[in-house]
Amino acid sequence: MEVNGNSGRFGLQGDPDLQFLLRGGDLVKVKSNKWRKTRFFRLSEDCKTVWQQTSKKFKKDSSFSLEDIDSVRYGRQTEGMQKYTDSDSSVEDRCFSIVFKGRRSNLDLMASSKEEAQRWVSGLEKVINSMDNLNRQQNSEHWIYNCMRKADKNADNKMSLKELKHFLRHINIVVDDDYAETLFKKCDTSNSGTLEGSEIKNFYNLLTHRQEVDVIYGKYAHTNGQMSSSDLLNFLQNEQREPVTLDYAHQLIDKFEVDEKAKLNKHMSKDGFLMYLNHEEGSIFNPAHKAVYQDMRQPLNHYFISSSHNTYLMEDQLKGPSSKEAYIKALTKGCRCVELDCWDGENEEPVIYHGHTLTSKVLFKDVIKAIKEYAFKTSQYPVILSLENHCTIVQQKIMAHHLTSILGSALLTQPLGHNMPTAFPGPEELKGRILIKGKRLNKLDAAFNNNATEDVDSVSEEDEAAELKEGEPKPKGKTSNKIKLAKELSDLVIYCKSVHFSNFEQSRDNQAFYEMASFKEAKAMNLAESSATGFIHHNMDKLSRIYPAGSRTNSSNYNPVPLWNAGCQIVALNFQTPCKEMDLNQARFLPNGKCGYILKPEFLRDPGSQFDPVKLTVGPWLKKKTLHMMIISAQQLPKLNKDNKRSIVDPLVRVEIYGVPDDNASKQTHHIEDNGFNPMWNTKFQFTVHVPDLALVRFVVEDHDVAKQNDLVGLYTVPFTSMQNGYRHVPLLTKRGSLIPSAGLFVHIMIIDA
Repeated sequence: MEVNGNSGRFGLQGDPDLQFLLRGGDLVKVKSNKWRKTRFFRLSEDCKTVWQQTSKKFKKDSSFSLEDIDSVRYGRQTEGMQKYTDSDSSVEDRCFSIVFKGRRSNLDLMASSKEEAQRWVSGLEKVINSMDNLNRQQNSEHWIYNCMRKADKNADNKMSLKELKHFLRHINIVVDDDYAETLFKKCDTSNSGTLEGSEIKNFYNLLTHRQEVDVIYGKYAHTNGQMSSSDLLNFLQNEQREPVTLDYAHQLIDKFEVDEKAKLNKHMSKDGFLMYLNHEEGSIFNPAHKAVYQDMRQPLNHYFISSSHNTYLMEDQLKGPSSKEAYIKALTKGCRCVELDCWDGENEEPVIYHGHTLTSKVLFKDVIKAIKEYAFKTSQYPVILSLENHCTIVQQKIMAHHLTSILGSALLTQPLGHNMPTAFPGPEELKGRILIKGKRLNKLDAAFNNNATEDVDSVSEEDEAAELKEGEPKPKGKTSNKIKLAKELSDLVIYCKSVHFSNFEQSRDNQAFYEMASFKEAKAMNLAESSATGFIHHNMDKLSRIYPAGSRTNSSNYNPVPLWNAGCQIVALNFQTPCKEMDLNQARFLPNGKCGYILKPEFLRDPGSQFDPVKLTVGPWLKKKTLHMMIISAQQLPKLNKDNKRSIVDPLVRVEIYGVPDDNASKQTHHIEDNGFNPMWNTKFQFTVHVPDLALVRFVVEDHDVAKQNDLVGLYTVPFTSMQNGYRHVPLLTKRGSLIPSAGLFVHIMIIDA
């Protein structure tokens, strides 16, 4: 069976770096000071999998998919490499590491030369980037062609009826034997008993036929069976409800039309139309929100800020590993506030870990180096380091030294401007800067007035930043309510001074704008429910940080939505845990360039606002909308049990709304048996959304099971205000947030004023 080479599909045919990967070579795996073994690695012919040879043979469980790779790092850029290899340049130049998504351990490797290591890194990055740049339609074709090749058991470039049935099971669709035989005979025009050449192409076309797209296209294709630019404009204005011109229709034709004759006539064929639907212009997520589009000069407290709790932890809160990798992963996800629990370490080097637990320790200076390296790779907007300081004076001074010497000019050590500020600067003014949140010995105006303070002084331990977290064991003999604080560390706290919260009135009267409190999850939830308006007004002037209950020892998360509804900016979650709450968090920060800052709605910033999310009243926040949604179909849903060749998903789709309490809702389709390839529902839903500015829409695809809990197939969450109207494709993600290639939903969205 003839299958096109994937190197050509990736646009890399003949590329020397790709050919190098396909040939492969010996690399040394590094696991410890003593465990170093040579293994042969090569890229498989499908250009999607790297195989590792052990004991003179390739093992399936030793391979890994390029889709599972988070990044490829040249040099000694992982904890393992720094711990188990020498810093000598002759060694460092030969090192590189493959960092995987999720919790899979890094793969640390050494090549025989600097040039060879660089070729592995550049080659892998080139193939990964090429895969990412493939449009959804190309991914779909590649996936199906790859499945066809796997079904061709005897590799004779032909497909028998038996191989056809195997192929259909592989792409997650069950058909009865009669239908499979009918489809086979229809395509076997040569009556040879096998499909080959154009017969396979005909079979592919029949299989990928999208009836629902045919109907939509036929409704608007009024010009010799095709869409003229005027027909396309009519579709865009009436169905997609886009206020566009004929010039935009011409641009879409130039970009997506695959037939040169049609393009010359300013027409869009059905293939071009499908290409358009499968690109970002046809996505449910508004591409205008893909880049930074909000006003970034508002005061810092006017934004929701993507925030992590106990960032150093990779797993649970009691005995799991602490690692600088956790900071790297959080920062590259757009997190802008990370937490550092600091304790005295050996050799006068402070360490970070969850105090009085069995979690492992990581050096404070190594974490600061990682933050320096990765703080601004994903977003240029400011990063806040939330310090939990449990160190003695000596090691506090060492912390201050590491912060200033490693972070350099990126560390904010003075308020911006020449006068004492009365409000926060904005994210734009703080671009590329790192702020310290923690205790301070004196008021901020001391930085301008040169008010002297002692090199060491005491501060109240009631200030939450030094307070033991809920659930954290209390060390024996601890009775003092004061802790010593070094001036060197204190002076680095500029806009985020940690203070204790008593009540809103006291905070309003006695708390400076830069003084902020941290709230335990339960206390914050109670305030958000019982005193929402007061909490909102508190957050118009101050920053608030919320953190999970100490009882969440498994690193589970609380629902962040009620806290955002109350205007809380720093709603810290356990980033290492894939869950609904983290999914909502990633969706909240999906727009605005994924920069980690989202401007709060005006009614959460206006001092005259009386908005209460719990008890809705008439006001500018009430922009009542009716959401009409049709779940039309899905395409190429992944098999969940790949070991069972006969296991096919029975998919259903659930749509959930998260926002103010009056808007929370959930509805689902019926399940479709034995079809994960192209199930079709045509199920209509209707939702009423009162406060669209705070609403999130979540799509969940599950495998129906009558005997046990449904398994997750894929999901996608988008802010209500970032959804596009009309016929749209919805990409699907894994529970850890990785894109599932080729899979998606096809829906129709219509949002109208209620």
